[in-house]
This record gives sequence, C-alpha cells and structure tokens, in this order.
Amino acid sequence: MSEIIGIDVGGANLKVFEKDSVTIHYCPMWQKAPLTEILEPYCGKKAAVVMSGELADGFSNKNEGIGFIVESVKKAIPDSLFYGTDGEFHEGPTSLLAAANWLASADFLRERYDDKILVDFGSTTTDIVPLNSFESLKGMTDLDRLRKGYLVYTGTLRSTVPSLLRSVVLNGFKTLVSSEYFAQSADAHLVLGNIDEDDYTVPTPDGAETSCGASLQRLSRVVCSDLEEIGKSGAIEIAEAFFNEQINLIEEQVERVMDETGSKGIISAGIGSHIISGIFDCDNLSRDKGLYPDALPAQAVCEVAERTGIF
Repeated sequence: MSEIIGIDVGGANLKVFEKDSVTIHYCPMWQKAPLTEILEPYCGKKAAVVMSGELADGFSNKNEGIGFIVESVKKAIPDSLFYGTDGEFHEGPTSLLAAANWLASADFLRERYDDKILVDFGSTTTDIVPLNSFESLKGMTDLDRLRKGYLVYTGTLRSTVPSLLRSVVLNGFKTLVSSEYFAQSADAHLVLGNIDEDDYTVPTPDGAETSCGASLQRLSRVVCSDLEEIGKSGAIEIAEAFFNEQINLIEEQVERVMDETGSKGIISAGIGSHIISGIFDCDNLSRDKGLYPDALPAQAVCEVAERTGIF
C-alpha cells in the first residue's frame, strides 16, 4: 500500500508531511510557482492536500488559483485528494477547496483538545480556531473568518511593519512612519530575539542578508532614516512597538473568541508557536510528541485522510 503524505499549498510556502518528517519549500504563488517540479519526487505516493495559495494575486480569482493548484499537484501525484471547507475530500477543483487548511487542523485536533482554542501563528497570518465548535466552522470562508476574528492577517515573518504601526515613540519623540515596504515582521522578531536567523526563511524587503545588523538597518528605514542616524536603540524601539501592536491585536481577538465560544484554554502552533505560548502561557504543540506545529495543516490533512480511510 502506498504511503499517504500531507501537502499544504500556501501562498508563500509549500509544506509536505510524511511519516515523521516535514519539508518546507519556499514557493511563492504570486510568481510562476514550480509546484509540479517540487512535488515530482513524491510521485507514486498518495497525497491528501489542503491549500490557501489560491488567493495569490497572480490569479485573476480564487477558482483560477484552485484549478492551477489541483492540476499542478495531480501532474506530479495523480493519486491526490483535496480537503474542502465542508470537511470532505474532493477529487477535483471546487470552490470548497479555498483556504481549507485551518479546518483540517481543527478536524485533526478537535478530539484531543476539545475545549481549547488553536492559535496558529504562521509566517503570514494567525488562525484563531475554537476546537469545540467544529460543525459550525464548516463552510466558513476567509471573509467569514475575518469578520468573526478567526483570521488575523499578521504573521511571524511576512507582515509589513506599517501594516500595524502608524507612529512610534523614537528617542522620546512621537514619529510618523513610512508606508513603504522597508521592513517586515521577521526583522522585528529577529532583533528582539523571538526568532533566529535560520528562521528568517523569506526574502528580505531590500534583498540584503538576514543578519541582525541588516534587520536593524531595514527597521531604521521605516522612519526614513539610517541606523547611523537613530542608532540600534532607535531601531529596537521600532521593533518593540510593532511587536506590541501585533500581540495586542492577537490578544484582543483570542479573548473575543474565547468569550463567544466558552473555550477553556489555548494551544499554539505555527512557526511562531513559541512566541504565542510565551505571551499566553499556554500549551505549545511543539512539546506534544509526534506533532509538527510548523506545518500543522500538512500533518493534519494526512492524519484526517488516514482516519477516514478515503484511500
């Protein structure tokens, strides 16, 4: 019997789960994504697939993105099935496949953590998912989730600094910030010690290196300056201000969802799971043996496929 693998096709990263390992490929869907080429080594296996990359602006609409992803995956792995927002697997393109990765995670974890809220702090977004409400989650689109606070568009690596900051207190002076794409959340988290340089796995805004020094320089540009002008302390003030705004936004939505659903606790996942567990003093799924929080939807869709016996 062929091995089942789990695949999560995101807007920036392609994640593959197989047995006891996860592989993450940088594969931006807004460019000519080489999905088929990346997945060719997995030919001969069975694949359970989720996606969110259909929203990339390289596609004219979601259905075009869904069609591209399904066709590209099936070229490499013909025996593939796709998990939808109805909680079912599908053989071909359907609008139900759009952004179903978070639901696969809920489907996988809902019995193990039935009274918890999942906070998946990824590279680009934060999913806030009440695991005690699975049936009511079915059919929800990203628009629905944004309205309910279940999706917060801020992440560990790829969020621009001005997406949250309008001004910063810099060396004692309130200072407006530029809206240019000078720095991103990875820069803030790196200089604050929340991530290591090895975790900085996305392109930098200026094409320079991913060192702490380069991140400090990028942060200084947010106020149309240079590191020599505002100093390391000034750049760190910008990073701290961004981080505080980011965490306040996530906390506000987590508290809202907990109140509405009567959930009793929080579990964290995603590349920033350790950041969330430090803020909320909650359970980090990386401490749960056998779970891979950096690629939870890929593992989840694989486990759900095996549980339901669809292959």
